[in-house]
Amino acid sequence: MSIDNLDIVKELIAGAESDTVEFKETTGQLERGVETLCAFLNGTGGIVLFGVTDKGKIIGQKVSDRTKRDIAEAIRRIEPFANIEISCIDIPDTDNSIIALSAEEQRYMRPFSYKGRAYQRIESVTSSMPQEIYNQLLMQRGGKYAWEAIPNSDLKISDLDEHAIMGAVRGGIRCGRLPEATIREDLPTILEKFNLLHNGKLNNASAVLFGRDFYYYPQCLLRLARFKGTTKDEFIDNQRVTGNIYTLLDAAMSFFFKHLSLSGKIVGLYREEELEIPYKALRECCTNAFCHRLYHRPGSSVGIAIYDDRIEIENSGTFPPDMTMEKLLSGHNSEPQNLIIANVLYKSEVLESWGRGISLMISECRRVGISDPEFHTDGNSVWVVFHRRAVGQHPTATRQLPINSTTATPQVERVLVAIGENTVATKEIMSIMGLKDKSNFLELYLYPAIRQNLVEPLYPENPKHPRQKYRLTDKGKEFLKQQ
Repeated sequence: MSIDNLDIVKELIAGAESDTVEFKETTGQLERGVETLCAFLNGTGGIVLFGVTDKGKIIGQKVSDRTKRDIAEAIRRIEPFANIEISCIDIPDTDNSIIALSAEEQRYMRPFSYKGRAYQRIESVTSSMPQEIYNQLLMQRGGKYAWEAIPNSDLKISDLDEHAIMGAVRGGIRCGRLPEATIREDLPTILEKFNLLHNGKLNNASAVLFGRDFYYYPQCLLRLARFKGTTKDEFIDNQRVTGNIYTLLDAAMSFFFKHLSLSGKIVGLYREEELEIPYKALRECCTNAFCHRLYHRPGSSVGIAIYDDRIEIENSGTFPPDMTMEKLLSGHNSEPQNLIIANVLYKSEVLESWGRGISLMISECRRVGISDPEFHTDGNSVWVVFHRRAVGQHPTATRQLPINSTTATPQVERVLVAIGENTVATKEIMSIMGLKDKSNFLELYLYPAIRQNLVEPLYPENPKHPRQKYRLTDKGKEFLKQQ
């Protein structure tokens, strides 16, 4: 806000001191005034007026060159650098002026400090900022201060899941988001290109994406529950899974296949199958939950709750401050909470594209004739609600039954049976299984089997090889024997 005339000053004074306005009699109180200015920068912005009493009476002060130098020197001690507008408003018929220091909101640069200390504003009181709040603002700033980018000197490449890393690389090559030469590079080079390794040190994002041991990362947790009825009074199934994002995403989708109905319809000579809530909508929602959540709180997690009438998917975090529900449901630019994590998921084809996840969820639900998903936040968490059809409304639906493995779905099991002892191409597997929709087959059947190391491609270094075929791994063969 530009303060360029006395009328504006009078309007500000009429409102008394607040969380955005402070009065000081003279620049003899410059120190306290700039502390408040720092607090405004850490909030939604504000104005400090010198030459106004606590009661709101205009008295002004003389403004010398020394006064201007003192103000400029004090402002230079605010870190990081902030644009502060300095205005001098003359008081008619006097030699005095009012000095106004105006600070705009600086959401992407917080926290600010003055002389090495951060301040906050609560109503009309300026105070030192607690360390916990300072740390939270610092992580939200992003870049090298973001939690995901913080190095963990105790983390070694051997602590990461090489199979998961190479699986991400193959996914990126398959969709054209990574060059084919990436498959031949060593792990340090790949991790550096993913921005997970810098100056020989792995960051927190590397553990979230590809970790194997989560003793120091308890927040890499997925809570899964199937409740009886529409309340949390009684469990049918209750699980807790720790793991990297790829492991948790597979666990989430397996849980949906276990507890949701699967409908089938005949298209020509082939049978097409679909979950009662579209697979793509659920997967996109879970991907967003893992990608955009706040990770810096050790007790945080992602939760999936299935009720008779709805599914709720919850994660720690909130929408960007300027993101209204109207903007959320319409076209909007993507602002990932965790840019490094989001970039790796995008390059490995887990995250389909930037900024269209919500529209995809809505369009998928409309395609099968169910209600649009609902999006909610309370400032601490975000949750999405998918409404299920009433019992009996889902045509030709069959309930998914648990199988011996806690990770393999019935769809993955069918892939293993179809491949058996053979080495076969995609079209051959689909023909054996009586499936026609290739996209559906890849998403629901083949890719989950590959991610679980039950099936492997004949040419892993070149996923688009014209003679690409698939066979069971030793793990897949052992699994099939136990069925």
